[in-house]
This record gives sequence, structure tokens and C-alpha cells, in this order.
Amino acid sequence: MVTVALVVNIDNLDWQFNPRAARSKPLFFASLWATRTVLILNLKHHPRICVHSNEKKYTALGSVGAAIFLTGFKIFVGVETNSLGILSEAAHSGLDLLAAIITLAAVTIADRPADQDHQYGHGKVENISAFVQTILLLMTCGWIILEAINRLTTHTAHVEATVWSFLVMGVSMIVDLSRSRALSRVARKHHSQALEADALHFASDIGSSFTVIVGLTFVALGYPFMDAVVAIIVALIVLFVSYRLGRRTIDALMDRVPPGLRETVETAIRKVEGVEEVRTVRLRTSGAKIFVDATVAIRRTLPFERAHRIVDNIEQAVHSVHSNVDVVVHAEPVAGSDETVIDKIRMIVQNLGLRAPHNLEVHLIEGKYFIDFDVEYQKGKTFQDAHDTASEIESQIQRELPAVGRVTIHMEEYLPNEHEISDVTDSARKLKGQILDTVRKDHRVIGVTACALLQEGNRYNVTLTCKIEKLRTLEEVHQIISELETAMYQRFKQFRRITIHAEPQ
Repeated sequence: MVTVALVVNIDNLDWQFNPRAARSKPLFFASLWATRTVLILNLKHHPRICVHSNEKKYTALGSVGAAIFLTGFKIFVGVETNSLGILSEAAHSGLDLLAAIITLAAVTIADRPADQDHQYGHGKVENISAFVQTILLLMTCGWIILEAINRLTTHTAHVEATVWSFLVMGVSMIVDLSRSRALSRVARKHHSQALEADALHFASDIGSSFTVIVGLTFVALGYPFMDAVVAIIVALIVLFVSYRLGRRTIDALMDRVPPGLRETVETAIRKVEGVEEVRTVRLRTSGAKIFVDATVAIRRTLPFERAHRIVDNIEQAVHSVHSNVDVVVHAEPVAGSDETVIDKIRMIVQNLGLRAPHNLEVHLIEGKYFIDFDVEYQKGKTFQDAHDTASEIESQIQRELPAVGRVTIHMEEYLPNEHEISDVTDSARKLKGQILDTVRKDHRVIGVTACALLQEGNRYNVTLTCKIEKLRTLEEVHQIISELETAMYQRFKQFRRITIHAEPQ
């Protein structure tokens, strides 16, 4: 008589059994002891108890241990009872063992960082692992179906339905359920297809083990042919699982985009402020990692730093959709829907490699634009070269703005501050006094709070801060400042630049 008591607790797991019974069935009790080890491995990976830095590897290692035990246990009982259903399950578990070993190797290699020869990383090895598992499963199913058909047609096999037959399948279901849940949890957490394939293996084993138990029940009731029938059913279940796994694996190897992911990523990009248009989004998977290449349109009038911040925000938005993602964003300039005529003219000038135009004025007269502005050229540019560039600017303006009546471009040489400029605000008191007298003659200016003079050779740059009545409109203030500048340019021929800042009084 065999007495076995199993005590299962999350924090403590142990067996008590009859030593005399153990000596009478040494192989069987060795299998039971292996069961204890496997269950301990499963419970140790319970998410409330233990968190490992290499969780994927430890989970895969636990699957190897479970597969070793189940394969040995099923072979022993299958040979003892001559049950094809159990032997088919043993073959299935044997392939699970091989698949678990492949999975362990795959997740170990897949975690290696990208190198010179594998610049997208090593994640594809997980997909290859799942594909190999699919091939092994198909081979096993073929053998099981052929053997079952042979037994049904020859009626030569004798099957025994003993307590050990039911026990091995029951233990198998417990271990399969535990490992399948652990593998699925880690696979979802780390987006690992190799672990997902392993979880699918163990999940399919639960259904097939239950089917075998049903077959053994019919054998015990005097219908031995049902063992072969059940074996065929098991094989068909595994074939279905293999089809699902194989399809997913081939999709991954062919870089098929997971359903709905592209739309989710594109929606996240469109929501980023500053993105005018999402032109292309390409995705490819490599194991748990997803690579995203996106081309977006950004308003061309934005400063480079602002455009760069938009690209950074796009990357963060995609990371919020999928944590393990590598994003490359290509930004292309586009004319915004609210781009003004002045914006268009500035872009035309700057795209020809010139500084932004200044003193730019656009007047709409009887449906036609009359445009005047100043353009600065690099020092040393010939008059002919400058005129050719101005003609090109005018032609582009005519193409982009058909309703242009006239374009007048004032050409001047840009003189960068390559030599020393002196602050003569305190020493040039006479000149400063003349400037203040000129400003005070305009009664619209309430006062001058600051005046600075910078001397560059025999030329001067002048900056002024003037107080003007706060109730005036911006247009009136601009008119006052423009007239002041004109008056000073006429009086002081040595002035190179005049800048006036207005403050409300």
C-alpha cells in the first residue's frame, strides 16, 4: 500500500511518503521527487515572492526543468501501460524539452546588445527559435497520427489503464498550468515571442493531457481503441497550436506589422503639437524590440531648435505606446496653412543661402502685391552676381505668388563685426547731444531714457529708448519711430545703423 501526502504552500513545500513504498517503486518515487523540485521552481517564480533581474532567463530555465521531469515521467508510465496516448504525450513533452532548451538559448542571445554585425540587435533569434519549435511539433504530430492509424487498423496493441496512468497526466496538467501562466506573464511583460511560444506549448499540453485522461477512462471501461483515437485528437490539437505559432513566427520573420500597432503609433505622432502631417510610418519587429521609422512634415518657418524639440516629442509619444522601441524620425519642411506672404518671401531668400530680408513691406493694391525689402550679401560679392541672385529671388516670388504686381529689392553688403567696436557713449558727448536734440524736436516723444553709441571705424551704431504715450496704437508708434530714423539718417551721414526701442509712458 502506498501512502503519499502532498502539502503545498506558497512559502513552504514538502512531501511525506512511506519509505517501504518508495523502495518498492524507486523510479516512480524518483519522478515524484522531481515533481517536488519542479513545483518549487514554479512557486519560487511567483510574482509576489521573487523578482529577478534576468527574469526571462530564469523563467526559460524553469521550463527546461519542467520539461525534463514530464518527459521522463510520461515515458516511464507510457512504456509500463503501453498507452499510445501517454507515449504521444511523452513525445510531445520531449519536443517541449527541446523547445525549452532552444528558448533558453534564444532569450539569452536575444538580450545581447546590437553590435557591428547585427546593428538591429539579436532579437530575431527569438523568432527563429519559435519557427524551429513549430517544425518539431509538426514532425511529432505526423508520427503520432501514423502510429495511431496503424493501431486502429491492426488491433495489435494492448493498453493498460492504471492508477499511474491517471497520476502522470494529472501531475502533467498541474505543472503545465503553472509553467504556462509563468511564461505568459513574463512573455507579455518583455514582449518575448520565444517565451510566448513556450507558453503556448505548455498551454496546449493541458488540453491534450485532459484528452488523454478521457481516453484512459474509456480504456478502463473496456474500449482500448479509444487510446489511439485520443492520440489522434491530441495530434490534431498540437497541429492547430503549431499552425497558430508558425503563422505568428513567419509573420515576425517577414517583418509583418502587429495588427493595430501602426495605427496606434501614427495616432500618437499626429497628436504631437507642431506636426503638420504624418507622411510615412514603417515598423519592423526584432524579438521584443520594435523599430519605427517615421517621416513627418513640420512647418518650414520654425527655428531649427524648435523643430528638433518636436522630433524629441514624437519619440517620447511613440515610447508611451510601446516601451521597448527604437525610433528614427525624419522631418521634412512644409508650408503651413496659415503661412503669410511675408513668411513665403523670407523662406525664398533664406533658401538661397542669404540672411533673412529686413525692412520688408508688403502692400496689397487692387488685388496685387507690391513688395519692397532689403537683402544683404556677403562682402566681396560683385554687382552682377548680386543682381543675378536678386533676379532669382524675384522669379521665385512670382512663381509662388502669382498675384504680385512689383518686387523691389535693395541690395547691400553684409559687414560682419570682424573688427573691434568701441563704446563711445561717454566720450562722444557732442554727438550724443545732437542726437537727443533731434529726438526731442518730435513732440510725440515724451522722453529719452537711454542712448548708446558704438563706433566702428568712422561709422556709428546708435540705440535709443524712447517714451511714447501708451494710448497710441502700435501702428502709430511704428510710424513715429520710422520718421525719427529717417530724420537722423538724413542729418547724420556717419550713422551705419539706428535702432529705436519704444516704451509706453
